[in-house]
Amino acid sequence: MTSAHMTIGVDIGGTFTDLVMLDEATGRLFNEKVLTTPDDPSRGVLQGISQILDKNGVAPAQVMRVIHGTTLVANALIERKGVATALVTTQGFRDIIEIGREWRYDTYDLFIGVVDPLVRRSRRFEVAERVGPDGAVLSPLTDAALEALVADLRDVPVEAVAVSLLHSFKNGEHERRVRDRLAAAFPDRTICISSEVMPEIGEYERTSTTIANAYVQPIFRRYIQRLSEGLKAMGIGRDLFLMQSDGGTVHQATAMEFPIRLVQSGPAGGVQATTLIGKLAGESDVLCFDMGGTTAKACLIEDGEPTRTTDFEVARMFRFKKGSGIPLKVPVVDMIEIGAGGGSIARVNRMGLIQVGPDSSSAVPGPACYGQGGEDATVTDADLLLGYLDAGNFLGGDMALDVDASASAIKAKIADPLGLSVTEAAWGIHETVNENMAQATGIHALEKGKRADRFVMVPIGGAGPVHACQVARKLRMRSVICPLGAGVASAFGFLASPMSFEFVQASVAALDDLDAATLADMFGGLEARGRELLSSAGVDPASFGVRILASMRYQGQGYEVDVPMPEDALDGGLQPKLKAAFEKAYGDLYGRIEAGMPVEVVSWRLIVASPYPDLKPQAADVQGGDIADALKGTRRIYDGEARDFVEAPVYDRYKLTEGMTAAGPAIVEERESTLVVPAHSTIRIDRYRNLIVDFAYPDA
Repeated sequence: MTSAHMTIGVDIGGTFTDLVMLDEATGRLFNEKVLTTPDDPSRGVLQGISQILDKNGVAPAQVMRVIHGTTLVANALIERKGVATALVTTQGFRDIIEIGREWRYDTYDLFIGVVDPLVRRSRRFEVAERVGPDGAVLSPLTDAALEALVADLRDVPVEAVAVSLLHSFKNGEHERRVRDRLAAAFPDRTICISSEVMPEIGEYERTSTTIANAYVQPIFRRYIQRLSEGLKAMGIGRDLFLMQSDGGTVHQATAMEFPIRLVQSGPAGGVQATTLIGKLAGESDVLCFDMGGTTAKACLIEDGEPTRTTDFEVARMFRFKKGSGIPLKVPVVDMIEIGAGGGSIARVNRMGLIQVGPDSSSAVPGPACYGQGGEDATVTDADLLLGYLDAGNFLGGDMALDVDASASAIKAKIADPLGLSVTEAAWGIHETVNENMAQATGIHALEKGKRADRFVMVPIGGAGPVHACQVARKLRMRSVICPLGAGVASAFGFLASPMSFEFVQASVAALDDLDAATLADMFGGLEARGRELLSSAGVDPASFGVRILASMRYQGQGYEVDVPMPEDALDGGLQPKLKAAFEKAYGDLYGRIEAGMPVEVVSWRLIVASPYPDLKPQAADVQGGDIADALKGTRRIYDGEARDFVEAPVYDRYKLTEGMTAAGPAIVEERESTLVVPAHSTIRIDRYRNLIVDFAYPDA
C-alpha cells in the first residue's frame, strides 16, 4: 500500500496558478507554475496538480493533503460576479448600506463617487422587530411578520439572502428565527445571518460583510465541490483545506460557510512564507513585498508576527483610497495594495504622463509578449525590453516570449505618443511602477508609526524579485532577502500555516466594570467551539493553542486597537494589567497615550490554532565554491543610473550555494522568477540558499 506523505499548496493568481509540493518524509520541495484559467479556475488547479505529480513521479494516492488559496472571492466582489442577493433588515433600516459612514474618502471632491451596494434597493426587505443595544427585545418578531417576509421574497429572483438585524451581535435570536423560516420556505436559497458571519458592533460594516458572504457563497460552494470532484477523479480522495485571510487554514466545510474569510487568502500565504523566511535569516522586522501578475501588495512583519486587522475594504474604486470600497469586518493580515503587477497595462493619461494599472491583461490575453493576442503595453513587456527577462527561458523555457510584440506594443501605446524611444518608454513604465510602490509602502509604514528603512524586504510573487531591489533602494532599506522559489512563495506559505479559526464576541463594557469570572466563562465557551471545529478537521486536540485579543479604545472614540490579553490577567489584577497592555499598544501606534481618560472594551477575539508546521527549506548540502560555476553567461540589461545598457552576468539560481558572493549589476534566474540586482550592491547566499542583496548608498 502506498503511504500518503505529500502535501500540496495551490495558489490561484490573476495570471498564474502556483503549486508547491512538500515531501513530508524528506523535507524536499517541488514547484510548478501554470497559466490560470479564468473561465474555470479549477481547471488550472487540476492541470497544475497533474503536472507536478507527473514530473516528479508521485502517485495521486501519495497526496495526504491539498491546501488551497484563491482569488475567487475577491474577484467576484471586484467584478460584481456573485449571485443575485436580497437583504433582510430591521424595519426602517433598509438604506443603511447606501448611507454608510458620514466621512468622505476625498474631502475636496464635490462630485465624489461612492461604491454601489451589492444589493439593489428593490431587493432589500424590512421586518418588524427591534432588539436594543443591551440585547433586550424591544419589539418582538411575530409569526405574522415572518409570513409577510416570506410572501415578499417568494417571487424575487435571488439565489441568496443576507439577514442583518439591528443589535443582533448582542442577541441573535430574531436572526436565527428569520433564517429558519426562510430556509424552510426556500430550501434552494443560501441564507446568511450577521450574528454568525460577523457578530460585532458596527451596523454598516456588519451588514456589508454579511451581504458579501451571501453574495459569493453559492459560487464558492460550486467551485469547491467541482474541484473536490476533480481531485477525487484524479485519485486524490482527501478533503480540501483552504487558506483564510488571517493566515490560518480551515477545512473546506468551514470555508464554504464563511467564504468571505478567504477574500485575501493568497496574499496571506505569502505573508506566512515571508515570516518564516525572515526567521530563518535571523530577521524579525521584515517587509513582505508580493508582486504578481495583477497587483502588488505589502505587509509589515514586526517581531516575527504579521500585523493583522479586522477592518478591510475590497474593490476600492478611486485610486485605492481608503473608504472608497466595500467594507468588510473580517480577520485579515494587514496588507496594503501598493501598485500594479506584471500584467498591468501602461498608457498615457490625459496629463501626458505614463500611468500603469489598475487594469490588467490577466492570463488571457496576457502581456503582448505572451503571443496570445494581447496588444496593450504591460509591465512585463517593459521588463523584457530592458533585458531583465530572458525571452527564451521564461518559466524555465516552457513559455517563449515575443520581444518584437513587446516593442510594437510599447512603441504604439507609450513611445510614439510621448516622443520617446522604445527603451526610454520601457524604462518609464518600469520606473513609474517602482516609484508608485515605494511611495505607497513608505506611507503604509508611516501610518503604522514605523519607518520602512527599519525593515528588510522579502520579495515574493513572479514579478516581485524583478522590481524588489529598485523599490527597496528608494526606501533606503539595507537589504533584500530573496528566497529560493520566490515566484511560488504564497503556495509555500500555505504549507507553513497552522489550522486556526477566530471567534468574536461583542461586549461593550468599561474596563473598570469587567468581571474575571464572567470573562472566563465566555472564553471557555468560545474555546470549546473552536476545539470542536478543529477536532472535526482532524487536528489533535492536545496540540491546540488559544490566543485572546481585546478590541479596546478610549471612551468616545470610534476606532479600536487590538490588545493581546495578558496571560495571567484572569488570575488577578485584570484591570491594571489590561490597561497597561492597552496603553502600550495605543502608544506604539499613535506615539502617545491619553492619561486619565476612561478605557472600554468593545469586543473580544479568541483564536484557536494548531501549532505551526515544523517546516523549513532544506539547508544547503554544499558550501563554498566559485560563483563562476553558477554563471550561465551575460546579458545586456538597462542600468537606470547610467541611462544605458550594460553587460551583466546571469547566474543560475539552482547552482548558487552557501557562502558564494558577487557584485551587482547582475541577473539571477530560476524557473518561476528573476532577481534583478542593481549596481552598488552585493549578493551573498545563506545556509537556506536565500539570496541576500546588501545595498551601498554612495551618498551615505
